[in-house]
Amino acid sequence: MGLPLLSLIVFTPAAGAAVLMFLRSDAAVRWMALGVTVLDLALCIAMLAGFDTTTHAMQFTETRPWVPALGITYALGIDGISALFVFLTALLGSTCVLASWVAIDRKVKEFMVSLLAMEALMLGVFCALDLFLFYVFWEAMLIPMYLIIGIWGGGGRVYAAFKFFLYTLAGSVLFLVGVIVLYFNGGETFDILALTAQDLPFRVQSWLFFAFLVAFAVKVPMVPVHTWLPDAHVQAPTAGSIILAGVLLKMGAYGFLRFSLPMLPDASVYYSTLMLSLSALAIVYGGLLALAQDDLKKLVAYSSISHMGFVTMGIFALNLRGLEGGILQMFNHGVTTGALFLFVGLIYERTHTRSIADYGGLMKAAPVYTTFLALFILSSMALPGTNSFVGELLVLSGGFAANLAVGAAAVLGALLGAAYLLGMYGKVVLGPASVSVRFKIRDVNAREIAAILPLAVFVLWVGLYPKPFLNIIDASAKHLLAQVHGEESGQ
Repeated sequence: MGLPLLSLIVFTPAAGAAVLMFLRSDAAVRWMALGVTVLDLALCIAMLAGFDTTTHAMQFTETRPWVPALGITYALGIDGISALFVFLTALLGSTCVLASWVAIDRKVKEFMVSLLAMEALMLGVFCALDLFLFYVFWEAMLIPMYLIIGIWGGGGRVYAAFKFFLYTLAGSVLFLVGVIVLYFNGGETFDILALTAQDLPFRVQSWLFFAFLVAFAVKVPMVPVHTWLPDAHVQAPTAGSIILAGVLLKMGAYGFLRFSLPMLPDASVYYSTLMLSLSALAIVYGGLLALAQDDLKKLVAYSSISHMGFVTMGIFALNLRGLEGGILQMFNHGVTTGALFLFVGLIYERTHTRSIADYGGLMKAAPVYTTFLALFILSSMALPGTNSFVGELLVLSGGFAANLAVGAAAVLGALLGAAYLLGMYGKVVLGPASVSVRFKIRDVNAREIAAILPLAVFVLWVGLYPKPFLNIIDASAKHLLAQVHGEESGQ
């Protein structure tokens, strides 16, 4: 079509945020924000419709000079590794607007502006092909997320916002140092594709690997730099939790895929056992912490640590099944855990409590709500027929092929997941009918179903027919493995 499609996708939310500043009515702000996110989602659907699954090459590329003296360009492009996450970001953007329709009742304009700015910056991270541009998007993203937690969060929002900001900023500082070292050792260019073609000495690769590891591990988050996550989730408004779980956590894993593996292949292979061990620790430790929770949001937050452990395990198994499973599981986790945080937010709006002990008999009070909740609980457990089963099966297959002990630990983590998820559902939904006695519970309305339904569709679509999603990933995953192992990709 000759249109700069990726620029439109990235900057449509930013343009929408600028328009929102001139609106006076809260109702107009909400409808405008929803319209902008739906338009962006439509652009992402058009992007996927035109995506060529037979090649690993970057598609829809745009390149313009930005700071020629330093070799900095405005360069955008996507491949099979980033395409699904661009779409996921846009999908969850509209979900967040719908989830905030009633929940955010003060400073509505400022909230929606922050949300749209956040969406634009996250889209930029997944589309950037210039390392400097990537860093700008990566770092700027902290500001709207900090505001969303710090202004519209719960009682401990200021502490949670500062903790989130300090942890991620500390990681970003090391990432910046790594970017500078990479620039001078990689031919004084910020071109991501050119940097992946460089053959850096192992000593430099090792140093960069650990510099990047700290930055990406904080975002994932990996144990032991995970402690900001429960605080941020508990205090964040529902939309903030959806964005955190659905997209922000993926950026750490995306960093491993876009930078660590292709640019630092020797170090990635050498330290793969360390990464697999850290992944196994996150899977089991996150599951045990989730099992001990009485707060619904904390339970889902700790489950994210466990589930993202599966993602990093798949990535550093360094085989095709593990890598494709890890990428697909990133998408699946965004859908499923984003939905679970939405459900926690919906019931919190009705009862103003997140304590599991306060609930019981929810099935009679809200049958539609509990039916959809059951679907996402089963998805989080990776039940056959749901999206997470496909990704988790591939990850476990790749994990066992890479390291038997790590695969066994992952199976233990999956069993823990079934224990805390079924335990929570049994108490909240099937337990003695106490919640409907103490609270006037209404079932989900049309707006809430509009937020839930697209996520439910992807749970079943990926679970029952994953081929289109794996086709998007396949060529790029094979090429990435060829880069890691020093082989020709054949594409």
